[in-house]
This record gives sequence, C-alpha cells and structure tokens, in this order.
Amino acid sequence: MKAMTFLPDISNTVLSIFLGTALFYINVAQADTVSPKLQAKVDQCKKQLVEWAATPLIVTELKKSSKKVGFSGMNNLKWDELSDTNPAVTALSQNAAGKQLAIWAEGKLLEKLILRDEKGTIVAFSYQSGKPLIYNIGNRITFLSGLKSTWDEGIVKPDPTTQRNSVQISTPVMDNGKAIGVLHAAVLAE
Repeated sequence: MKAMTFLPDISNTVLSIFLGTALFYINVAQADTVSPKLQAKVDQCKKQLVEWAATPLIVTELKKSSKKVGFSGMNNLKWDELSDTNPAVTALSQNAAGKQLAIWAEGKLLEKLILRDEKGTIVAFSYQSGKPLIYNIGNRITFLSGLKSTWDEGIVKPDPTTQRNSVQISTPVMDNGKAIGVLHAAVLAE
C-alpha cells in the first residue's frame, strides 16, 4: 500500500520538474541575441540613461522618496490588483519625476522608463506603457545589476509589462558617490 501512495508523489515531482524545465527552455527560446545595429541603439540609450540619472530632478525625487515609506502595506500582489487609473498608480506617473520620464520616453527608442528607490520600489514611471507590472523588483537582476553600474540584459525578449520585444537596461542614480536608486528602461527591438 505504501508503494502505491509513494508512486503518485514521485510522478508529481517528476511532472513538476519537467514542467519547470520546459518553461525555462521556452523562455530561453523566446530570447534572441542582440544584433550589432540594435546593440548600437542600446549603447546610445544607456549613455542617455546615465545622463538622465544624474539630473538634479531625478536625484531630488529619490531623496524625497527615501524619507517616505512608500504606500502603506503595498506589495507586488496588491499592486497587481490596482487599475491603471487608481490614484495610487497615477500619482507615480504624475509626480515631477514621472512627468519628466514621460517626456524622455517619447519617441521610438524606449518602451518605458521607471525610477526605483534603493530597495527596488517604484518612485515614478512614464505613463506611455501603462502601469509597470511589478511594484518592487528589489531581487531582480535588472535592479541589482543597475544598482552597481550601467547594465543591459544583452538579449531581446518580450518586456514583462508590454510584451513588446526589447532589451532591458538600467543605471544607478547616485548621490555623493552612493547609489540611491535605479533608472530602468526597455529599449525597443522593433
């Protein structure tokens, strides 16, 4: 009798491993390498991102946000439940930094611009691509690598928010030699 109850456990484990592996390879298969032409565009956007991150308005907004705790009790699950028109969401695209990011994001190079504090929480975003999918990305490579230096993912894949093919880039926002946040963007591959 024990063998019969043990077998379904093994089958579920094997099935879970198989499905997890399949999903990993599907995501990898969806990613494309960056062409030299696109890499030139990515490099241009990275330089621009560094300049924008040094803008006094961006530094000031991040410093102000560090004095706030953010939205009380907000997490990724609660953020996901908010509509694009929720006042908590629109406040982040309509603050001074959000309005500036929207101006910078106009055009055909960038899909989105998001300003995040030193913990990975949204401080401001450009409204063009809608509400960012994730409120806090503090444990993701886009944020962690961007906090250390100017970074690009080096692959083309669907953006998590917009599903348009892009290359993720990010750079630290510095204040007196210390990274106080990250400016994150998606460079369109189309």
